[in-house]
Amino acid sequence: MSALAIYLSVGLITLLLLGVPVAFTLAILAITGLYIADINPIIFAQRALAGTNVTSLLAIPGFILAGDLMSSGGLSRRLVRFAAAVFGHLTGGLSMATVVAGTFFGAISGSAPATTAAVGSVMIDELDKRGYKRGYAAALATSVGPIGQMIPPSIPMVIWGVLAEQSIARLFLAGVVPGLIAAAGFMVVSYFYARHYGLTSDKQTTWLELRAAVRDGIWALLAPVVILGGIYGGVFTPTEASMVGVFYGLIVGLFIYKELKWTELGTVLLRSMRTSGIIMFIISMAYAFAYLMANEQIPAQIAGYLLSISDNPLIILLLVNLLLLILGAIMDNVSGMVILSSVLTAIGAQIGMDPIQLGAMVVINLAVGMVTPPVGYSIFVGASISGLRVETVALHLWPFLLVLLGVIALVAYVPAVTLWLPGLMS
Repeated sequence: MSALAIYLSVGLITLLLLGVPVAFTLAILAITGLYIADINPIIFAQRALAGTNVTSLLAIPGFILAGDLMSSGGLSRRLVRFAAAVFGHLTGGLSMATVVAGTFFGAISGSAPATTAAVGSVMIDELDKRGYKRGYAAALATSVGPIGQMIPPSIPMVIWGVLAEQSIARLFLAGVVPGLIAAAGFMVVSYFYARHYGLTSDKQTTWLELRAAVRDGIWALLAPVVILGGIYGGVFTPTEASMVGVFYGLIVGLFIYKELKWTELGTVLLRSMRTSGIIMFIISMAYAFAYLMANEQIPAQIAGYLLSISDNPLIILLLVNLLLLILGAIMDNVSGMVILSSVLTAIGAQIGMDPIQLGAMVVINLAVGMVTPPVGYSIFVGASISGLRVETVALHLWPFLLVLLGVIALVAYVPAVTLWLPGLMS
Protein backbone atom coordinates (compact mmCIF):
# COMPACT_ATOMS: atom_id res chain seq x y z
CA MET A 1 0.00 0.00 0.00
CA SER A 2 1.41 3.41 -1.00
CA ALA A 3 2.12 6.26 1.42
CA LEU A 4 -0.84 8.21 0.00
CA ALA A 5 -3.16 5.22 0.46
CA ILE A 6 -2.08 4.90 4.09
CA TYR A 7 -2.56 8.66 4.58
CA LEU A 8 -6.09 8.58 3.13
CA SER A 9 -7.13 5.51 5.13
CA VAL A 10 -5.67 6.61 8.46
CA GLY A 11 -6.76 10.21 7.91
CA LEU A 12 -10.35 9.18 7.21
CA ILE A 13 -10.60 7.13 10.41
CA THR A 14 -8.82 9.76 12.52
CA LEU A 15 -10.88 12.74 11.39
CA LEU A 16 -14.16 10.85 11.79
CA LEU A 17 -13.17 9.78 15.31
CA LEU A 18 -12.36 13.41 16.10
CA GLY A 19 -15.91 14.35 15.12
CA VAL A 20 -15.11 16.29 11.95
CA PRO A 21 -18.21 16.33 9.68
CA VAL A 22 -17.97 13.73 6.93
CA ALA A 23 -18.15 16.22 4.03
CA PHE A 24 -15.32 18.35 5.46
CA THR A 25 -13.29 15.23 6.24
CA LEU A 26 -13.50 14.15 2.62
CA ALA A 27 -12.68 17.65 1.35
CA ILE A 28 -9.62 17.99 3.60
CA LEU A 29 -8.25 14.60 2.60
CA ALA A 30 -8.96 15.14 -1.11
CA ILE A 31 -7.21 18.53 -1.25
CA THR A 32 -4.17 17.52 0.82
CA GLY A 33 -3.99 14.17 -0.98
CA LEU A 34 -3.74 15.89 -4.35
CA TYR A 35 -0.78 17.93 -3.10
CA ILE A 36 0.93 14.84 -1.67
CA ALA A 37 0.47 13.00 -4.97
CA ASP A 38 1.65 16.08 -6.89
CA ILE A 39 -1.58 16.15 -8.91
CA ASN A 40 -2.92 19.45 -10.25
CA PRO A 41 -5.40 20.67 -7.59
CA ILE A 42 -7.80 21.77 -10.33
CA ILE A 43 -8.79 18.09 -10.37
CA PHE A 44 -10.57 18.68 -7.05
CA ALA A 45 -12.94 21.23 -8.59
CA GLN A 46 -13.47 19.08 -11.68
CA ARG A 47 -14.34 15.95 -9.73
CA ALA A 48 -16.52 17.81 -7.22
CA LEU A 49 -18.50 19.34 -10.08
CA ALA A 50 -18.72 16.03 -11.93
CA GLY A 51 -20.18 14.43 -8.81
CA THR A 52 -23.31 16.56 -8.94
CA ASN A 53 -23.49 17.13 -12.70
CA VAL A 54 -25.73 14.09 -13.19
CA THR A 55 -29.28 14.50 -14.46
CA SER A 56 -30.68 11.65 -12.35
CA LEU A 57 -29.64 13.47 -9.16
CA LEU A 58 -32.27 16.11 -9.91
CA ALA A 59 -34.76 13.61 -8.48
CA ILE A 60 -33.30 14.13 -4.99
CA PRO A 61 -34.35 17.77 -4.38
CA GLY A 62 -37.62 16.98 -6.13
CA PHE A 63 -38.60 14.10 -3.84
CA ILE A 64 -37.39 15.99 -0.76
CA LEU A 65 -39.55 19.01 -1.63
CA ALA A 66 -42.52 16.80 -2.55
CA GLY A 67 -42.30 15.05 0.84
CA ASP A 68 -42.07 18.36 2.72
CA LEU A 69 -45.02 19.83 0.83
CA MET A 70 -47.19 16.77 1.45
CA SER A 71 -46.29 16.66 5.13
CA SER A 72 -47.07 20.36 5.58
CA GLY A 73 -50.22 20.01 3.48
CA GLY A 74 -51.86 17.51 5.81
CA LEU A 75 -51.35 14.33 3.80
CA SER A 76 -49.41 12.51 6.53
CA ARG A 77 -52.15 13.17 9.13
CA ARG A 78 -54.82 11.76 6.79
CA LEU A 79 -52.73 8.68 6.08
CA VAL A 80 -52.55 8.06 9.83
CA ARG A 81 -56.31 8.51 10.18
CA PHE A 82 -57.00 6.04 7.37
CA ALA A 83 -54.58 3.46 8.81
CA ALA A 84 -56.12 3.81 12.28
CA ALA A 85 -59.60 3.30 10.84
CA VAL A 86 -58.53 0.05 9.15
CA PHE A 87 -56.30 -1.46 11.88
CA GLY A 88 -57.36 0.30 15.09
CA HIS A 89 -59.69 -2.49 16.26
CA LEU A 90 -56.96 -5.16 16.18
CA THR A 91 -54.68 -6.06 19.10
CA GLY A 92 -51.86 -3.55 18.75
CA GLY A 93 -53.90 -1.84 16.05
CA LEU A 94 -52.74 1.71 16.75
CA SER A 95 -49.12 0.57 16.62
CA MET A 96 -49.88 -1.28 13.36
CA ALA A 97 -51.51 1.86 11.99
CA THR A 98 -48.26 3.72 12.66
CA VAL A 99 -46.37 1.14 10.58
CA VAL A 100 -48.86 1.32 7.71
CA ALA A 101 -48.88 5.12 7.72
CA GLY A 102 -45.07 5.13 7.68
CA THR A 103 -45.03 2.73 4.75
CA PHE A 104 -47.44 4.92 2.78
CA PHE A 105 -45.52 8.09 3.59
CA GLY A 106 -42.27 6.37 2.66
CA ALA A 107 -43.79 5.88 -0.78
CA ILE A 108 -44.07 9.67 -0.99
CA SER A 109 -40.92 11.07 0.60
CA GLY A 110 -38.19 8.44 0.06
CA SER A 111 -36.41 9.68 3.19
CA ALA A 112 -35.99 7.95 6.57
CA PRO A 113 -35.85 11.09 8.76
CA ALA A 114 -38.79 12.65 6.89
CA THR A 115 -40.89 9.52 7.40
CA THR A 116 -40.05 9.44 11.10
CA ALA A 117 -40.88 13.13 11.49
CA ALA A 118 -44.17 12.96 9.57
CA VAL A 119 -45.52 9.88 11.34
CA GLY A 120 -43.97 10.51 14.77
CA SER A 121 -45.35 14.02 15.08
CA VAL A 122 -48.87 12.60 14.83
CA MET A 123 -48.60 9.16 16.45
CA ILE A 124 -46.16 9.34 19.39
CA ASP A 125 -48.51 11.38 21.59
CA GLU A 126 -51.50 9.30 20.50
CA LEU A 127 -49.76 6.02 21.35
CA ASP A 128 -48.70 7.49 24.70
CA LYS A 129 -52.31 8.38 25.52
CA ARG A 130 -53.46 4.82 24.71
CA GLY A 131 -51.07 3.24 27.23
CA TYR A 132 -48.04 2.50 25.09
CA LYS A 133 -44.71 3.39 26.68
CA ARG A 134 -43.47 6.65 25.23
CA GLY A 135 -40.07 5.11 24.58
CA TYR A 136 -41.71 2.33 22.55
CA ALA A 137 -43.79 4.85 20.60
CA ALA A 138 -40.68 6.89 19.76
CA ALA A 139 -38.74 3.74 18.80
CA LEU A 140 -41.59 2.62 16.54
CA ALA A 141 -41.74 5.98 14.75
CA THR A 142 -37.95 5.88 14.42
CA SER A 143 -37.96 2.34 13.03
CA VAL A 144 -40.47 3.01 10.26
CA GLY A 145 -38.00 5.56 8.87
CA PRO A 146 -35.85 2.97 7.03
CA ILE A 147 -38.97 1.67 5.28
CA GLY A 148 -39.03 5.09 3.57
CA GLN A 149 -35.67 4.18 2.02
CA MET A 150 -36.81 0.73 0.89
CA ILE A 151 -40.25 1.51 -0.52
CA PRO A 152 -39.96 3.51 -3.76
CA PRO A 153 -39.30 6.27 -4.49
CA SER A 154 -36.09 6.06 -2.46
CA ILE A 155 -33.50 8.83 -2.43
CA PRO A 156 -30.60 6.44 -1.59
CA MET A 157 -31.68 4.17 -4.47
CA VAL A 158 -31.37 7.15 -6.81
CA ILE A 159 -27.86 7.85 -5.52
CA TRP A 160 -26.75 4.22 -5.83
CA GLY A 161 -28.23 3.99 -9.32
CA VAL A 162 -26.07 6.94 -10.38
CA LEU A 163 -22.93 5.62 -8.66
CA ALA A 164 -23.23 2.05 -9.93
CA GLU A 165 -24.77 3.02 -13.29
CA GLN A 166 -27.83 0.85 -12.72
CA SER A 167 -31.48 1.36 -13.62
CA ILE A 168 -33.12 3.50 -10.93
CA ALA A 169 -36.55 2.12 -11.82
CA ARG A 170 -35.33 -1.47 -11.29
CA LEU A 171 -33.66 -0.50 -8.01
CA PHE A 172 -36.94 1.06 -6.88
CA LEU A 173 -38.73 -2.24 -7.52
CA ALA A 174 -35.99 -4.19 -5.72
CA GLY A 175 -36.88 -2.40 -2.47
CA VAL A 176 -40.63 -3.12 -2.52
CA VAL A 177 -40.64 -6.69 -1.16
CA PRO A 178 -37.99 -6.03 1.56
CA GLY A 179 -39.95 -2.93 2.62
CA LEU A 180 -43.20 -4.88 2.88
CA ILE A 181 -41.48 -7.69 4.81
CA ALA A 182 -40.08 -5.13 7.27
CA ALA A 183 -43.55 -3.59 7.67
CA ALA A 184 -45.09 -7.02 8.28
CA GLY A 185 -42.41 -7.78 10.87
CA PHE A 186 -43.09 -4.51 12.68
CA MET A 187 -46.80 -5.34 12.77
CA VAL A 188 -46.01 -8.70 14.38
CA VAL A 189 -43.93 -6.87 17.01
CA SER A 190 -46.88 -4.49 17.53
CA TYR A 191 -49.25 -7.39 18.13
CA PHE A 192 -47.07 -9.15 20.70
CA TYR A 193 -46.21 -5.89 22.47
CA ALA A 194 -49.88 -4.98 22.92
CA ARG A 195 -50.75 -8.52 23.97
CA HIS A 196 -47.91 -8.64 26.51
CA TYR A 197 -48.94 -5.36 28.16
CA GLY A 198 -52.68 -5.97 27.85
CA LEU A 199 -53.32 -2.84 25.81
CA THR A 200 -56.91 -2.38 24.68
CA SER A 201 -57.82 -1.77 21.05
CA ASP A 202 -60.32 0.61 19.54
CA LYS A 203 -63.84 -0.47 18.76
CA GLN A 204 -64.59 -1.91 15.35
CA THR A 205 -64.71 0.87 12.76
CA THR A 206 -68.16 1.28 11.25
CA TRP A 207 -68.66 1.40 7.51
CA LEU A 208 -69.56 5.08 7.72
CA GLU A 209 -66.39 5.89 9.68
CA LEU A 210 -64.23 3.95 7.24
CA ARG A 211 -65.86 5.64 4.28
CA ALA A 212 -65.27 9.05 5.88
CA ALA A 213 -61.59 8.21 6.46
CA VAL A 214 -61.21 7.07 2.83
CA ARG A 215 -63.01 10.14 1.49
CA ASP A 216 -60.88 12.47 3.60
CA GLY A 217 -57.63 10.69 2.78
CA ILE A 218 -58.19 9.74 -0.86
CA TRP A 219 -55.81 12.38 -2.20
CA ALA A 220 -53.10 11.26 0.22
CA LEU A 221 -53.66 7.61 -0.73
CA LEU A 222 -53.44 8.46 -4.42
CA ALA A 223 -50.05 10.20 -4.10
CA PRO A 224 -47.88 7.04 -4.32
CA VAL A 225 -50.21 5.66 -7.01
CA VAL A 226 -49.69 8.74 -9.18
CA ILE A 227 -45.91 8.85 -8.65
CA LEU A 228 -45.12 5.14 -8.96
CA GLY A 229 -47.84 4.42 -11.51
CA GLY A 230 -46.38 7.10 -13.75
CA ILE A 231 -42.86 5.68 -13.47
CA TYR A 232 -43.76 2.06 -14.21
CA GLY A 233 -46.46 2.96 -16.66
CA GLY A 234 -43.82 4.65 -18.79
CA VAL A 235 -45.44 8.08 -18.47
CA PHE A 236 -42.41 9.77 -16.91
CA THR A 237 -38.93 9.00 -15.58
CA PRO A 238 -38.06 8.91 -11.85
CA THR A 239 -36.58 12.42 -12.15
CA GLU A 240 -39.74 13.73 -13.81
CA ALA A 241 -41.80 11.87 -11.20
CA SER A 242 -40.19 13.94 -8.44
CA MET A 243 -41.46 17.12 -10.11
CA VAL A 244 -44.90 15.57 -10.55
CA GLY A 245 -44.82 14.89 -6.79
CA VAL A 246 -43.99 18.54 -6.11
CA PHE A 247 -46.87 19.72 -8.31
CA TYR A 248 -49.23 17.18 -6.71
CA GLY A 249 -48.23 18.26 -3.19
CA LEU A 250 -48.80 21.92 -4.06
CA ILE A 251 -52.23 21.38 -5.60
CA VAL A 252 -53.51 19.09 -2.84
CA GLY A 253 -52.03 21.11 0.02
CA LEU A 254 -53.04 24.55 -1.25
CA PHE A 255 -56.37 23.99 -3.00
CA ILE A 256 -57.89 20.68 -1.87
CA TYR A 257 -56.95 20.22 1.80
CA LYS A 258 -56.08 23.93 2.15
CA GLU A 259 -53.73 23.23 5.08
CA LEU A 260 -50.65 24.50 3.23
CA LYS A 261 -50.64 28.30 3.34
CA TRP A 262 -48.98 30.54 0.78
CA THR A 263 -47.06 32.19 3.61
CA GLU A 264 -45.54 28.80 4.57
CA LEU A 265 -44.11 28.05 1.13
CA GLY A 266 -40.91 30.01 1.79
CA THR A 267 -40.21 28.03 4.97
CA VAL A 268 -40.90 24.71 3.25
CA LEU A 269 -38.66 25.62 0.31
CA LEU A 270 -35.81 26.70 2.58
CA ARG A 271 -36.06 23.49 4.60
CA SER A 272 -35.98 21.37 1.45
CA MET A 273 -33.13 23.39 -0.07
CA ARG A 274 -31.08 22.97 3.11
CA THR A 275 -31.54 19.19 3.08
CA SER A 276 -30.80 18.95 -0.65
CA GLY A 277 -27.74 21.17 -0.31
CA ILE A 278 -26.29 18.99 2.44
CA ILE A 279 -26.74 15.83 0.34
CA MET A 280 -25.26 17.39 -2.79
CA PHE A 281 -22.29 18.81 -0.88
CA ILE A 282 -21.50 15.39 0.56
CA ILE A 283 -21.77 13.77 -2.88
CA SER A 284 -19.47 16.34 -4.50
CA MET A 285 -16.80 16.02 -1.80
CA ALA A 286 -17.06 12.23 -1.82
CA TYR A 287 -16.54 12.17 -5.59
CA ALA A 288 -13.32 14.18 -5.23
CA PHE A 289 -12.14 11.82 -2.48
CA ALA A 290 -13.15 8.75 -4.52
CA TYR A 291 -10.93 9.97 -7.39
CA LEU A 292 -7.86 9.67 -5.18
CA MET A 293 -9.06 6.34 -3.80
CA ALA A 294 -9.38 4.97 -7.33
CA ASN A 295 -6.07 6.52 -8.41
CA GLU A 296 -4.31 4.65 -5.59
CA GLN A 297 -6.34 1.47 -6.32
CA ILE A 298 -7.50 1.35 -2.70
CA PRO A 299 -10.95 -0.11 -3.55
CA ALA A 300 -9.33 -2.95 -5.49
CA GLN A 301 -6.96 -3.64 -2.60
CA ILE A 302 -9.80 -3.72 -0.07
CA ALA A 303 -11.84 -5.98 -2.33
CA GLY A 304 -8.82 -8.25 -2.81
CA TYR A 305 -8.29 -8.45 0.94
CA LEU A 306 -11.90 -9.41 1.63
CA LEU A 307 -11.86 -11.98 -1.16
CA SER A 308 -8.62 -13.45 0.20
CA ILE A 309 -10.25 -14.25 3.55
CA SER A 310 -12.51 -16.85 1.99
CA ASP A 311 -13.57 -18.13 -1.40
CA ASN A 312 -17.05 -18.90 -0.08
CA PRO A 313 -19.54 -16.26 -1.37
CA LEU A 314 -21.70 -16.75 1.74
CA ILE A 315 -18.82 -15.80 4.04
CA ILE A 316 -17.88 -12.85 1.85
CA LEU A 317 -21.47 -11.59 1.90
CA LEU A 318 -21.50 -11.87 5.70
CA LEU A 319 -18.31 -9.78 5.92
CA VAL A 320 -19.68 -7.18 3.50
CA ASN A 321 -22.91 -6.86 5.49
CA LEU A 322 -20.98 -6.47 8.75
CA LEU A 323 -18.84 -3.78 7.11
CA LEU A 324 -21.93 -1.93 5.89
CA LEU A 325 -23.67 -2.15 9.27
CA ILE A 326 -20.61 -0.75 11.04
CA LEU A 327 -20.24 1.98 8.44
CA GLY A 328 -23.92 2.87 8.69
CA ALA A 329 -23.58 3.26 12.45
CA ILE A 330 -20.82 5.88 12.16
CA MET A 331 -21.45 7.59 8.81
CA ASP A 332 -24.42 8.92 6.83
CA ASN A 333 -25.58 6.68 4.00
CA VAL A 334 -24.73 9.08 1.17
CA SER A 335 -21.06 9.26 2.14
CA GLY A 336 -20.91 5.53 2.76
CA MET A 337 -22.29 4.70 -0.67
CA VAL A 338 -20.01 7.09 -2.53
CA ILE A 339 -16.85 6.01 -0.71
CA LEU A 340 -17.48 2.25 -0.99
CA SER A 341 -19.32 2.04 -4.31
CA SER A 342 -16.28 0.97 -6.33
CA VAL A 343 -15.22 -1.53 -3.65
CA LEU A 344 -18.66 -3.10 -3.39
CA THR A 345 -19.29 -3.31 -7.13
CA ALA A 346 -15.92 -5.03 -7.54
CA ILE A 347 -16.75 -7.56 -4.83
CA GLY A 348 -20.23 -8.11 -6.25
CA ALA A 349 -18.79 -8.83 -9.69
CA GLN A 350 -16.23 -11.26 -8.23
CA ILE A 351 -18.83 -13.36 -6.43
CA GLY A 352 -21.36 -13.15 -9.28
CA MET A 353 -23.98 -11.12 -7.40
CA ASP A 354 -26.65 -9.37 -9.45
CA PRO A 355 -25.99 -5.58 -9.41
CA ILE A 356 -29.63 -4.83 -8.54
CA GLN A 357 -29.55 -7.21 -5.57
CA LEU A 358 -26.24 -5.68 -4.48
CA GLY A 359 -27.68 -2.16 -4.68
CA ALA A 360 -30.71 -3.10 -2.60
CA MET A 361 -28.48 -4.80 -0.01
CA VAL A 362 -26.25 -1.74 0.30
CA VAL A 363 -29.14 0.71 0.61
CA ILE A 364 -31.02 -1.40 3.17
CA ASN A 365 -27.90 -1.95 5.31
CA LEU A 366 -27.19 1.77 5.38
CA ALA A 367 -30.88 2.49 6.02
CA VAL A 368 -30.59 0.40 9.19
CA GLY A 369 -27.74 2.72 10.12
CA MET A 370 -30.31 5.52 10.26
CA VAL A 371 -31.73 3.89 13.41
CA THR A 372 -28.41 2.74 14.89
CA PRO A 373 -26.43 4.80 17.40
CA PRO A 374 -24.30 6.88 17.38
CA VAL A 375 -25.07 8.59 14.05
CA GLY A 376 -28.61 7.39 13.34
CA TYR A 377 -30.39 10.52 12.11
CA SER A 378 -33.84 9.01 12.59
CA ILE A 379 -33.10 8.34 16.28
CA PHE A 380 -32.39 12.04 16.83
CA VAL A 381 -35.60 12.96 15.02
CA GLY A 382 -37.63 10.49 17.10
CA ALA A 383 -36.02 11.69 20.33
CA SER A 384 -36.63 15.32 19.44
CA ILE A 385 -40.30 14.78 18.65
CA SER A 386 -40.95 12.62 21.72
CA GLY A 387 -38.95 14.79 24.12
CA LEU A 388 -36.99 11.74 25.31
CA ARG A 389 -33.25 11.15 25.52
CA VAL A 390 -31.62 9.36 22.60
CA GLU A 391 -30.53 6.54 24.94
CA THR A 392 -34.14 5.96 26.03
CA VAL A 393 -35.32 5.62 22.43
CA ALA A 394 -32.38 3.35 21.58
CA LEU A 395 -33.23 0.96 24.44
CA HIS A 396 -36.65 0.28 22.90
CA LEU A 397 -35.32 -0.28 19.38
CA TRP A 398 -34.06 -3.84 19.74
CA PRO A 399 -37.15 -5.79 18.50
CA PHE A 400 -37.37 -3.58 15.42
CA LEU A 401 -33.64 -3.92 14.77
CA LEU A 402 -34.01 -7.71 14.89
CA VAL A 403 -36.67 -7.47 12.19
CA LEU A 404 -34.43 -5.24 10.06
CA LEU A 405 -31.46 -7.61 10.47
CA GLY A 406 -33.71 -10.46 9.32
CA VAL A 407 -34.64 -8.43 6.23
CA ILE A 408 -30.94 -7.84 5.48
CA ALA A 409 -30.29 -11.59 5.71
CA LEU A 410 -33.12 -12.33 3.29
CA VAL A 411 -31.93 -9.68 0.83
CA ALA A 412 -28.34 -10.96 0.94
CA TYR A 413 -29.01 -14.70 0.72
CA VAL A 414 -32.35 -15.00 -1.12
CA PRO A 415 -31.98 -13.23 -4.48
CA ALA A 416 -35.69 -13.57 -5.33
CA VAL A 417 -36.57 -11.14 -2.53
CA THR A 418 -35.05 -8.28 -4.52
CA LEU A 419 -35.03 -9.63 -8.09
CA TRP A 420 -38.56 -10.97 -8.50
CA LEU A 421 -40.29 -7.64 -9.17
CA PRO A 422 -37.49 -6.19 -11.37
CA GLY A 423 -37.61 -9.47 -13.30
CA LEU A 424 -41.30 -8.93 -14.01
CA MET A 425 -40.55 -5.44 -15.33
CA SER A 426 -37.96 -6.74 -17.79
